[in-house]
Parts: sequence; structure tokens; C-alpha cells
Amino acid sequence: MRNKTFNKKKTLVVFLGAAAMILGLIGRLVYLMIFDSEYYQKRAEALHEREREIKAARGEIVDRNGQVLATNKTVCTISVIHSQISDAEEVIRILSTELGISEEEIRKKVEKVSSRERIKTNVEKEVGDKIRDYGLAGVKVDEDFRRYYPYDELASKVLGFTGGDNQGIIGLEVKYEDWLKGANGMILTTTDARGIELEGIAEDRIEPIAGNTLQISLDYNIQQYAQQAAQKVMEEKQADAVAILIMNPKNGEIYACVNIPEFNLNDPFTLNTAENTEGISDEEKQDLLNQMWRNRCINDTYEPGSVFKVFTASAALEEGVVSLDDRFHCPGYKIVEDRKIRCARVGGHGAEDFVQGVQNSCNPVFIEVGLRLGVDNFYKYFEQFGLLEKTGIDLPGEASTIMHKKENVGLVELATMSFGQSFQVTPMQMATTVSSLINGGKRITPHFGVCAYNADGEKIKTFEYDEGRQILSEDTSATMRAVLETVVSEGGGNKAYIEGYRIGGKTATSQTLPRSANKYISSFIGFAPADDPQVIGMAIIYNPQGIYYGGTIAAPVIKDIFDNILPYLGFEKNETISDGENTQ
Repeated sequence: MRNKTFNKKKTLVVFLGAAAMILGLIGRLVYLMIFDSEYYQKRAEALHEREREIKAARGEIVDRNGQVLATNKTVCTISVIHSQISDAEEVIRILSTELGISEEEIRKKVEKVSSRERIKTNVEKEVGDKIRDYGLAGVKVDEDFRRYYPYDELASKVLGFTGGDNQGIIGLEVKYEDWLKGANGMILTTTDARGIELEGIAEDRIEPIAGNTLQISLDYNIQQYAQQAAQKVMEEKQADAVAILIMNPKNGEIYACVNIPEFNLNDPFTLNTAENTEGISDEEKQDLLNQMWRNRCINDTYEPGSVFKVFTASAALEEGVVSLDDRFHCPGYKIVEDRKIRCARVGGHGAEDFVQGVQNSCNPVFIEVGLRLGVDNFYKYFEQFGLLEKTGIDLPGEASTIMHKKENVGLVELATMSFGQSFQVTPMQMATTVSSLINGGKRITPHFGVCAYNADGEKIKTFEYDEGRQILSEDTSATMRAVLETVVSEGGGNKAYIEGYRIGGKTATSQTLPRSANKYISSFIGFAPADDPQVIGMAIIYNPQGIYYGGTIAAPVIKDIFDNILPYLGFEKNETISDGENTQ
């Protein structure tokens, strides 16, 4: 009897336990179906949705006149969806033929079990259209954009280029990435349990937002002409490289920035050297590419040589340690402590005043002026003129000035610095500083970015730059303009003279390190009109062969460019300025 009662109780417990479990499951099911249904519905839908990104069109880059310098070209991305392929062999054969990829490589991707496998990007649209026309099940052809540069090598180290993901890598492309990139869109399609897209169900589509158009100060015509002039002198002088800058000295807008040799923006990973590079390692090739992409005007420093005498003269006149009428004597050298520092003219210039010293680019004169300034004042003006700071140009990778620490500067170092040796600056820094010293004395910020427009053509941003601080008095600036005009009309810069125009300028020839290599950098900086500068140009020739003096080979380059661009910029010749005023 006791056993029967125990069994009944045991059965009841089991029954109640089972009932409790069933009620719990029912409760959980009710909860999931009613209270948590939205969450699981979304998860279920997600299992049957496929996402395809729609690339946004990258914004164009246009010059100051609206000329398109960087735009987009429609290309295609070819992909396969494993679960949707009905005839794998046909897909492999056709894609191999049309894309020029081995069947073995395509087979690996076709047979890979994944939601989507990309075969190739940046496929020409004509090829993509042809593949689409085959109607191959499981093969997707999505239109995409590839960056396209209509003028190949034009301003390559300024514009920069984009990578496979259409993001900027160097130059303006990376500096203004946030303005140019846009926002990608999305296509959502519905599939069955096998991953096959269902017919008759509309796609959800999020439209992409195109990037903004960037307008820059670069002028296509000026850049083109400056680039041709640089290529010409490089070939004639068998130089290693040539750099040219053309700017507005009043507001810092850059009209041209040339770095010969340039490279093809539409093929930026192919070296532009004629040397045989077969067999080099990937690391060595990358190093060569990095060198090819460098912008010498901004990324590299050099000893400026006698162009820097514009700085020394401006500082000395401002400080009042020299006047235009001060007399000097040049025997061909000057002894400073135990050093005999020579002038470019071995026999010396003899007696001369300060203006003639500038015209002759006489080292002994500038050594004397530098010593009059003294170390403290030299550094005071070096900092005041902005040479210890970066220019702030809107390009990545700007190099800093390489300068002695003040406490390490003795009289010999001061003497050599006074005529532009024993320290290094970038060409952009030199052009910016000279611009600031002759424009009325206001420091400028060199730049390319002007404004941005949205896809509807509405201006949405005007890029602003620091208002120039006064670094030199207007009177001293006016004096420097007058003195530098005589360098072209009467002095060593006479090969930059153009009849009918008032042009100022300064020549330079500096020796690279080590001095024993006997390699030189020839340069000239010129501006016009000399009484109210509206354009400044700088030409730098690296390691020219044969005659290497800046006044002989660099000044004519700026003359050639000015002769063509001054009328283009609207500056008419003044017939009262005749060749008779040019004494050399």
C-alpha cells in the first residue's frame, strides 16, 4: 500500500514538473512572439539581406578659373556570390577571359563559400558592361569611381592621388580628404535561405552623397608654362631636378608649384626613372616611390645662398645698422677670426656702397653687415620674420628650418649665415619670407585652397588664413623693393630684365654638402611690378652641369615665365620703361 502511495506521489511530481516546464516554454514563446518580436524579426530579416556599398563620387579639384584638374572616371567592381552561382565553370571561363586573370586564381574565389567575394576592382566600364550582358547567375557588376587626372603629370606633387579605396594618399587629395570624399550609399537585397536573391522584392537603397568640389589657387596655364620652362632648363643643364614657385606675394595664393621630374598621377606606382629597376626588392621600390612623390618645395630643405641676403639687408636697414650710402671695400675676401671667407669675385669688387654690394651680391659686404647686426639681433629678426616657424601651407609633410642654436653661434657662423650658408630652409619658406619683406612687410600664409562647392554648385566654405602680422616696416619694405629693382636693372640679376616692366629680384648660387662633391644649387627670385609686387617667382636648379651661377641660368627662367604670364595676368608693358634704363 505504501509503495502505491509513493508511486502516485512520484508520478504527480513528474507530471507537475513537466507541466511547469511546458508552461515556462509557453510563457517564453509568448514573450518572444509578443514582447520581443521586433528584435527577432530584425535578426531574421538580417539573415536574408545582402548589403552592397554604393561608392560616392569624390569631389573634383578645379583651378582658379574652374579648369578641372582632378575628376572621376566610372569603373566597375566584379564580385561573385557563391550560393547563387549555377554554372561555376562558365563563370570561371568568362571572367578569366574578360578580366585577364588566370582561371586558377578565379576558381579559388568562385569556390570559396562566402556571402560575397570580390574578383577585381577598377575594371573599365566597357568591360564591366560586357560581363553584365552575359547574365551570369551569381556574378555582380557594381559601378564605382576611380580618380582621373586629365593632365597626367601636371602639378602631380601638389594634387596628389588616391588609393584603391579612393582615399587621398598625398598632396591636396589627402589634405582636403574630408571635403572631397563624400558619403557612400548602400543597396539592401533580400535572399532566400540559400542566399539567392528573391525576385519581385524591391531593393532598399540609400543614395550616396557626392563629395564637394575644391577650388584651388593654382592656375592651369601658369602651371603648364612653368612646368615646360623647368623641363627645358633641366634638359639643357642636365640637372638633377628643377623647382619653380609662382605666387601672389600679397595674399599667399600659389599660382604654380613645379617639381621636375613630375610623375603620372594616373599611374602613380610606376617609377618615372629611366634606370633599370628590375630585381629590386619591394622595400627598395617603395623607397624610390617615396622619393618620386616628394615635393622639394615643401618637404626638403636647402641652403638658400645669396637669396637670403634679402633677409640680412632688411634686418640691417630696419635695425639701423646700415644705410644705403654706407661705404665698403671688397678685396675678394674677409677675414673673420681665423677664417678667410671669400667673395664670388676672386679679385674683389673694390670700393662700393651698400646698394652696389646688394647688386654685386658681395659676400664681404654682407659679412660686415651681419657682424654689425650681431647674434642677438640676427636671431631676433630670424624669429620675427617667421623663419623659425613652418609657413602653414595646406600640404602635408612641410619640413622645418634647420638652424644653429643661438648659444652655439660664433662670429664665423654669423658671418656665413649672413649670406645664406650653414643653415637650411625650404624653398616655400624662402619664397614666403621674401614675399613678406617686399609686400609692405606683412607675413603671408602660402596656400592652395580657396573655397569648396557642394554638388549643387553652392559655395559652402571659403578657406581663411591668418591675417599677416607686420614683420617689417612699410618704409624698409619700400626701400628693399627699390634696391632689389636695381639688382635686375643694373646688377647681377640683369638676365631677368624685361623691357617695359619693372622687375626686382635676387640671384643665388649655393654649394651643397659635402662641399667636396662640388655640387651646386642655382636660384633666382623675382617679383613684378617692382613698385607694387603682384606676382613673385622663384626658380631653383639642383646640380646643374657646366655653368651654375644663379644669375646666368636661373634668372632667365623667371624672365621667360614672366614674359609670358605678366600679360596673361593683365599687366601691360609700360613703354616709358625702356632698355636704356638697363645698364647691363
